Amino acid sequence: MKILVAGVGNVFLSDDGFGVAVVKRLADADLPDDVTVADFGIRGIHLAYELTGGAYDSVILVDAVSRHSPPGTLYVLKPLTSGCAASFVDAHDMTPEMVLALAGTLGGETGRVLLVGCEPADISPGMELSAPVAEAVDAAAELVLELIDQQIATALAPASHEEEPAW
Repeated sequence: MKILVAGVGNVFLSDDGFGVAVVKRLADADLPDDVTVADFGIRGIHLAYELTGGAYDSVILVDAVSRHSPPGTLYVLKPLTSGCAASFVDAHDMTPEMVLALAGTLGGETGRVLLVGCEPADISPGMELSAPVAEAVDAAAELVLELIDQQIATALAPASHEEEPAW
């Protein structure tokens, strides 16, 4: 099973650099050969091209996500691509949903996509994560490792008629 873990976000906007911090933490993890961990930062178009040609069975995006919870709250979400127009792309402001829509427009198959998100406290200019978001980096890295294990276990398990777990 080929899996991509992609950290996205702007390291110059404080907590928006969360995804990049998590993939840096995962860089030294002992991962299966078919798992790729990469820092895409604000290069959403590069991520879309990687999804187009990478033939990934599963993609785990890691990013700051505002859902109006306390800062540092972690989420596992399934990004939606419906309603995202890939016809207009702003290379400097691509959400995960826009990246997935662009990859689909370019003919890419992304397989299962999950988003590990963290509620930001501060996205003003700066290169430091806020305290609650910095404290969530290790937990997010562990969560990504658990999701990788689950993805691999699901791929190896015999087919069943049970529904996949809701996140």
